[in-house]
Amino acid sequence: MNEAHAESVDQESRVSPDDHEALRIWLRLLTCTSMIEGAIRTELRRDFECTLPRFDLMAQLERHPEGLRMGELSRRLMVTGGNVTGITDQLVKEGLVTREAPPDDRRAFVVKLTAAGRKAFQRMAELHEAWVVRLFDGLSAAERRQLHGLLGKLKTAVHRTVGEAEN
Repeated sequence: MNEAHAESVDQESRVSPDDHEALRIWLRLLTCTSMIEGAIRTELRRDFECTLPRFDLMAQLERHPEGLRMGELSRRLMVTGGNVTGITDQLVKEGLVTREAPPDDRRAFVVKLTAAGRKAFQRMAELHEAWVVRLFDGLSAAERRQLHGLLGKLKTAVHRTVGEAEN
């Protein structure tokens, strides 16, 4: 791995033992997230010629068989409407989703997985889960439970802190 690539993957390498422990933990979390996301992107591209944003959009639709409006997809994926439109256009061309105007609002569009889209997503989701499981194989079951619990506590603390800051 070249030095520029290693630095982009390993944000944690920028800290020193003198930096605050919270900063070191944050950068370790960020590094782990980046590494896991990179591995999943690679696997999706290699095995399915699929991008992570396409996978994420299809995952949202799989959870909502009644379909989602374009604006709701954009909100859930935390991307612009233009990004959702571009991905949706590709998936419509491939026959994996449909996009239809609902009777109550002709300005909006509802996107749904087709039968072929559900089948394709199911294959990807099964392998996606196996990839994630493999990436966490270095931890015992007890360590995974402990990590999950600690991250839950962190999530609650951050939520509380952010809520206090907004008030």
